[in-house]
Amino acid sequence: MATATLPIWRDTERCYRAVTARDQRFDGQFIMAVRTTGIYCRPSCPAITPKAQNVRFFPTSAAAQAGGYRACRRCLPDAVPGSPDWNVRADLAARAMRLIADGLVEREGVPGLARRLGYSERQLGRVLTTELGAGPLALARAHRAHSARLLIELSALPLTDVAFAAGFSSIRQFNETIREVFAATPSQLRAASLRRGRRTESGSTRLSLRLPFRAPLDAQGVLRYHASRALPGVEAVEENAGGITGYGRTLRLADGPGLVWLSPQPDHVRCDLALTDLRDLGSAVTRVRRLLDLDADPEAVARVLSADPTLAPLVAGTPGLRVPGAVDGPELVLRTLLGEAAAEVAALGEPVPPAEPPMDALTTLFPAPEVVAAADVKPLVKTVAAAIVDGSLDPHVGRDPGELRAELLACGVDAGTADYVLMRVLGAPDVLLTGDPAVHRAADALGLDLADAARWQPWSSYASRHLQSFAA
Repeated sequence: MATATLPIWRDTERCYRAVTARDQRFDGQFIMAVRTTGIYCRPSCPAITPKAQNVRFFPTSAAAQAGGYRACRRCLPDAVPGSPDWNVRADLAARAMRLIADGLVEREGVPGLARRLGYSERQLGRVLTTELGAGPLALARAHRAHSARLLIELSALPLTDVAFAAGFSSIRQFNETIREVFAATPSQLRAASLRRGRRTESGSTRLSLRLPFRAPLDAQGVLRYHASRALPGVEAVEENAGGITGYGRTLRLADGPGLVWLSPQPDHVRCDLALTDLRDLGSAVTRVRRLLDLDADPEAVARVLSADPTLAPLVAGTPGLRVPGAVDGPELVLRTLLGEAAAEVAALGEPVPPAEPPMDALTTLFPAPEVVAAADVKPLVKTVAAAIVDGSLDPHVGRDPGELRAELLACGVDAGTADYVLMRVLGAPDVLLTGDPAVHRAADALGLDLADAARWQPWSSYASRHLQSFAA
């Protein structure tokens, strides 16, 4: 019998019901593989539902690939919102998945991943295989395959260049992986994309993607949040009487600066990217998804928060509310501490190559921590920037929340600000911002006792955002 702690992919009866109903809410939460065809699909695949005895369930695409299955070319199971498990969990497997999705294995290898997480390679491999059905190399391989498919279908790059841009070490490895995962050669995938008219019309460093999400999505709410804090040159906003039509910002990526422009659509977010190096594609997409909290499960959040009769009207009034994330941990920490001085400091950032409209307003990267440490800023900002430079403070998405909070407090950051950083940098879903005056104003007006907020777990961050919105 399933228990409350049983991973969903192990609850075969529940998974099969979701597959039978073609329930899109479960896309990204588990993978369905069909023994008779050797194909793995998303739960909502429109193909004829296989018999229950012919189906296996996996936690990740990598696990299905390791089991000898290839991706369905009809439902494209890798092109779905990520598992909301990674939003809730703060254990080793979840933190590793965030770093793998950010491309860390391609940049630093499994030793670098283990070092960032504070575990041995052997321990890490054992935990990931137990929890996710695949080790770090297999998980990274699945990530590379997905990035490669995007480049094959959406760019005009020669396939040889696609291989290395996606992180493969050789053409042979690239060809073998694409054939194994998609049951087609790279050239066949490209030919099929041309027949569908999916090729981007821009140059080799410009791509236009559709970012899926679980409906509903309060796109205007999360974009207004970022727009209200936008720094000239680093960010830009376009809006009309109907709301925000576009939001863009610069990205500090491993292989060079990037630009992103986001435009909300009814069933997806259009994401236009301009990258210095296409090896950064996977990392850029992952960071943008975190920025808008696109992998959240809004129905799960609403079920818990709506059970509070005081919060229920706020939840109903703003369906699909998201918790704003961050694309760069050090930047978010320093911007938060700088406050109103952030705009002045932002002018010290490095220029980026000129771009075409609407990205032409994006001209500057937010300055690196070493630049902020040398600037004329208040002592606390200098201390924190110096700690980031020397490594005693390391705000990245793979951090354990408790350890990162302790590092922030050791630098002199107050508890309220530390909680805000955890919420945004890590995407921590259960942070109640008790140090935020807006949260207190809303709680007082609604007659809520913030000391009795256990009923909002594990979605206290979303409760905080509803209270902030109410106060505004």
